[in-house]
Amino acid sequence: MSVKIRLQRHGKKGKPFYWIVAADARSKRDGRLLEKLGTYNPNTNPATINLDIDGAVKWLQNGAQPTDTARAILSYKGAMLKNHLAGGVIKGALTEDQAEKKFDAWLEEKSSKISAKADGLAKAKADAEAKALEIEKEINEKRKTDALDAENAAVKAEADAKIKAEVKETEEEAPQTIDDAVEAASEAIAKKVVPEEEVKAETEVEAEVEVEAETEVEVEVEVKEEAEVKEEAEVKAETETKVEAKVEKEVEVKAEAEAETEVEEETPAKDKPSKEEE
Repeated sequence: MSVKIRLQRHGKKGKPFYWIVAADARSKRDGRLLEKLGTYNPNTNPATINLDIDGAVKWLQNGAQPTDTARAILSYKGAMLKNHLAGGVIKGALTEDQAEKKFDAWLEEKSSKISAKADGLAKAKADAEAKALEIEKEINEKRKTDALDAENAAVKAEADAKIKAEVKETEEEAPQTIDDAVEAASEAIAKKVVPEEEVKAETEVEAEVEVEAETEVEVEVEVKEEAEVKEEAEVKAETETKVEAKVEKEVEVKAEAEAETEVEEETPAKDKPSKEEE
C-alpha cells in the first residue's frame, strides 16, 4: 500500500484550515486517513503549524511520500532534517547525541528567525497603526479648521448683511463713506478682537457719517425748495407778461376800431355812395 503525507481541508469557505495526515494514496483528499500528524492554519501571519515531528519521521522512514506542500511544511518544522539525521545515524555517519545536538541547534536558529519575523511584523503593524492614527488626527484637525473657517465666514456674512441693512437708507447719499465703514466693521468682526478705542472711533465715524448724510439731505431739500420758488416766480412773470401783451393788443384793436368809426362819422353825406349807385 502506497502512503502519502498530505493536507486534508477543513474550515469554512474563505477560511481554510488543514490537517496534516498520513493517508492511503488511493483515498480521496478529504477521505479516510491513517493518522493525523498535525494542523496547518494559513490564516495567520506567520502561519500556525502544529506537527508531530517524530510521527512524521516514522512515516517517512516507512516509505511515505509527502506532497509538495506537505514537504515544504515538514521541512519548515524540521521533520525532513530529522529524517536525514536519522538516516545518518542508521548508516553510522554520526551518533544519536550528535544528531540530537545538530537538530536542537537548527531548531534554536529557526526559532530565532521566526521570532525576528514575528517582531518585524508586529513592529510593522504598530507603525501602520501609528501612521493611521496620525493621519486620522490630521484629518480631524483639518475638519475642525474647516468648521471654524465656515463658522467665521457665516458670522462675517451675517454681520455684513446687518451693517448693510442698517445703512441702506443713506447708502445712495454717501456710498463711498458707507462702504468704507462696512469694510472696516467686517474686518474687525473677522479678527474677533477689536480694541475699545477702535470701537469708539468706529462709532464716532458712523455718527459723523449719519450727521453728514442728514446735512446733505437738508441742503438738497433747501436747494429744491429754492428752485421750486424760482420756477414759480418765473412762471408767474411769464404769465403776467403774456396777460399784459394780450391787454395791449386788445387796447390797440379797440383804438383802431374807434378811429375807423370817427372817420366814417366825419365823411360828408355827398361823398357817401347812394344805395342806387351801390
